[in-house]
Amino acid sequence: MTRVLVVDDQELVRAGLASLLRTAPDITHVSEVSDGEAAVEAARRERWDVVLMDIRLPGMSGIAATEEILREVPDPPHVIVLTTFDVDEYVYAALRAGACGFLLKDTSPRRLVEAVRIVTRGEMLFAPAVTRRLVEAYTRQPSSAVEPEALSELTAREREVLRLVGLGIDNEAIARQLYVTEGTVKTHLHRIMGKLSLNSRAQAVVMAYESGLVVPGQTR
Repeated sequence: MTRVLVVDDQELVRAGLASLLRTAPDITHVSEVSDGEAAVEAARRERWDVVLMDIRLPGMSGIAATEEILREVPDPPHVIVLTTFDVDEYVYAALRAGACGFLLKDTSPRRLVEAVRIVTRGEMLFAPAVTRRLVEAYTRQPSSAVEPEALSELTAREREVLRLVGLGIDNEAIARQLYVTEGTVKTHLHRIMGKLSLNSRAQAVVMAYESGLVVPGQTR
């Protein structure tokens, strides 16, 4: 069963999201906080499966709160960022921080509940192609916060898997392209994320671009 923390400084929005989530039979507990500091404290104090995090919060931003939660909380929750616009530099920053996806604030009730279920299963909230579009819109080449040396621990096959993930290709298609099983691809990706301290597939896409493995406009 699923526990969800809703973080939003607008009381009406926060209460509405929480009320919708409480109608789902498989969501057992929903709590609300109004700022980033309270979100971090709640994540330290209790275990949550999913955090719905507004990006633009007073004081500690949703991005900073996401980074702190994912860095400091053992077995951290999946973070979904809430935004008004689907192409937003803040969304890119949140993905870079480790959020597993984003939702628009005007999303439907059904989509909201399904989004929580999707990330609870360990999946990305949206298609890899959408992640790629966001990253291409906001990544900076060639100077970036992530140096190419960060990839030095990867094997040649792991580098290739990371490159294909960055291109927005799913595991099944990567397996076909590399003539391996989908399970092998998942194993490679798990090792990549461990070596590079990544928390989500979205972060892997960002890493592929910022390290130069993939450049904007590349298709194969």
